[in-house]
Amino acid sequence: MSKKWIYGGFGFLIFLVAVFIPQGKASAFHDVPEKYETEIHYLIDRGIIKGYPNGNFGPDDPVTREQAATMVGRALGLDGRQRNTVFPEVDASSYASGYIQSAYEEGIITGFTDGTYRPKKAMTRGGMAYLISKAFSLEEQSSVWYSDVSRSGSQYEAINKITTAGIANGYSDGTFRPTQSITRTEFSLLLARGMNDSFKVSQEEGVIEERVTTDVLNVRSGPSTSYTRIGQLAKGAVLQVHEVQGDWLKMTAGSLKGYVHKDYTVRKTSGSRVIAIDPGHGGKDGGAEFNGLVEKEINLNVSKRLRDYLENSGVEVIMTRTDDTFIPLDDRNSYAVSQGADTFVSIHANAFSDPSANGTETYYSSQSLRVTDSKQLATFIQKRLVEALGTSDRGVKDVPYRVIKETTIPSTLVELGFMTNDSDASKLGSSYWRDKAAKGISQGILDYYEWKGK
Repeated sequence: MSKKWIYGGFGFLIFLVAVFIPQGKASAFHDVPEKYETEIHYLIDRGIIKGYPNGNFGPDDPVTREQAATMVGRALGLDGRQRNTVFPEVDASSYASGYIQSAYEEGIITGFTDGTYRPKKAMTRGGMAYLISKAFSLEEQSSVWYSDVSRSGSQYEAINKITTAGIANGYSDGTFRPTQSITRTEFSLLLARGMNDSFKVSQEEGVIEERVTTDVLNVRSGPSTSYTRIGQLAKGAVLQVHEVQGDWLKMTAGSLKGYVHKDYTVRKTSGSRVIAIDPGHGGKDGGAEFNGLVEKEINLNVSKRLRDYLENSGVEVIMTRTDDTFIPLDDRNSYAVSQGADTFVSIHANAFSDPSANGTETYYSSQSLRVTDSKQLATFIQKRLVEALGTSDRGVKDVPYRVIKETTIPSTLVELGFMTNDSDASKLGSSYWRDKAAKGISQGILDYYEWKGK
């Protein structure tokens, strides 16, 4: 047995099996999904998957990070002796401590940026992609793309690699759902595909629909303006996107096949409106503090008012926080996406060393997946908010703030005004002006939804 195969099996086992009593043969399980019996029985018969003491497989149960490390360690024959680890919250008495430390030393698993491992946290589909691509030393990539995965960065590369290898694919709506927890059934399918080429799959094709936003959109024979124009689409026309090549979409619209520039289309929507409102800072992170004001309090107060205005207008609102709670930046947008939000707005108040600096500004990031939508959202909000507050218009700016950069949905960050400026601060501390700000932002959001045709 080759070392590569061993590591590959190990990488998948990391996800598959909880630490329970082994059940042996497939007949011992009562709840194996019929649709996936072949793949799951393939693993059970080889003693790779183990079930629960009650004889169940638990097809829909999530796999935790400590279960993953334990199975990886057992698969590779790593040292599982319980002992201290490099992760502060993994106690030496934990059944998984030895395997977690051994896997860490082998470079197979890593912790989070804050130095923790979070052993009870469920493994996500994105996390799965990292581990599998490492386990199998996958390098080949292709033109794979998913509507909810930014086309750059290490996560995209990992997801691309496992898709290109035929180990994983997306859902029928064109998404990969990297933040979604992965189940034992899903892990089983991934493992079987990694071990047996006959189980491998291909990516779903042609399921993303976009709508034309300009009066006339040229369709070209290739991905640049140097290619011949082969047709045109009118505003409102719907097209199916099969691939993204830089700024160009490979598409079909009826019998017309070609390329269009992505700046002139937006995602075709079902008509529902689901927005995530993110009150910046919170908990131990108070943000700026000037003129007797605390930023986290301003952000939350305005966000709650904004929520009420939007809900009264028929918009479903998801709040990243509703009280004085600290939430890591990376968890804010991922939470919004996992809850089905189609748009993300983060609320903040500004500060600067020069007290004469004043006014309102709104940001988007050109590094995000939905640049055109994000910029338009920021533009609508900026216009309405300046009108509502009567503050100086500092404009719409392209800045790669983390909370709006690493996102798969249209996202913007609003700076209401400067806490360090006496005039702006007087409004930021006023209930009347906070309400005016919330109403203005809500109107900008509704303008955006109208533009989207939702």
